[in-house]
Amino acid sequence: MDPLSQGVLGATIPQALSQKKHILAATVFGALSGMAPDLDTLIRSSTDPLMSLEFHRQFTHSLFFIPIGGLICAMVFYVIWAKRWQISFKLTYLFCTLGYATHGLLDACTSYGTQLLWPFSNERFAWNTISIIDPLFTVPLVILAVFTVRKKAPALARIALCWIIAYQSLGIFQNYRVTQIGEQLAQQRGHSPIRMEAKPTFGNILLWKVIYEIDEGYFTDGVRASATPTIYPGQFIPKLDIDRDLPWLDKNSQQAKDLARFEWFSKGFLAVDPNNPVRVIDMRYSLVPNEATGMWSIWLDKKASPTDHIVMRPDRDTSGPRMETFKKMMWNELDLITPLSTP
Repeated sequence: MDPLSQGVLGATIPQALSQKKHILAATVFGALSGMAPDLDTLIRSSTDPLMSLEFHRQFTHSLFFIPIGGLICAMVFYVIWAKRWQISFKLTYLFCTLGYATHGLLDACTSYGTQLLWPFSNERFAWNTISIIDPLFTVPLVILAVFTVRKKAPALARIALCWIIAYQSLGIFQNYRVTQIGEQLAQQRGHSPIRMEAKPTFGNILLWKVIYEIDEGYFTDGVRASATPTIYPGQFIPKLDIDRDLPWLDKNSQQAKDLARFEWFSKGFLAVDPNNPVRVIDMRYSLVPNEATGMWSIWLDKKASPTDHIVMRPDRDTSGPRMETFKKMMWNELDLITPLSTP
């Protein structure tokens, strides 16, 4: 999630459990601790572009690291503020740990993937119930958090917790509905998917991307999950086959190792760009949900040495036409659409 969402959620639980006289400390310590795990973005390499993917949402986001992360934050904030505010270290640690604990769980609600069980498992949990940025989720929490401090009213923070539960429950329900629609689409096409995922698009839980895998490749579709759902029929793209698509790739080269790392990060949802045979796409994301494109990819080089890393590039094309298509899907204004009854 974005830092603002992480910070305000990190503040909300300490606020809800604090006394009136400690509201400010609960807010500051919870908010900063709620954002602290994303300091792992500083772990990167100028020569290895995949290092940041491996370490982001790894140990700092693990459930097992929460007591340690809370302790580190508490030690810092106790020296800076808590002593001056006459807040005990025990209470500082409580506020920091509560704030820190929210981060990994909220990230796991998105579709990026979070290693909640590291170091015992490197599985990337992605519950696909909320976008990485969702103003409808975050803005009410910001308002309630501000008034909680101004009014010194923990009850307002408890209302915020109710909003969090309600919104995430709606996201779970929407994910279920869209998955059912995806299964219906696959059945209509005569497919038995190997796996299927439904993901909210940027900034909302109304418009969703459905991607499912068959033996030959992936189908992507858009679904506007309103009271009467609408589907936006998508595209097919063959899945990556290294022997077929990259026969020149040395299996022992660094590029081959990097490709395997990218496959782990992408949960295997990989395809070769039909217009560029050395570009490998993470199929899970696209601005326009029914497009068989990606928002980031890796580029291989036939002339690379055995020790050269791949190149990674973001592909976030937010040009006018594509953004206009996205907006029209959101507001159900596209001409070529197919109504679908609620399953």
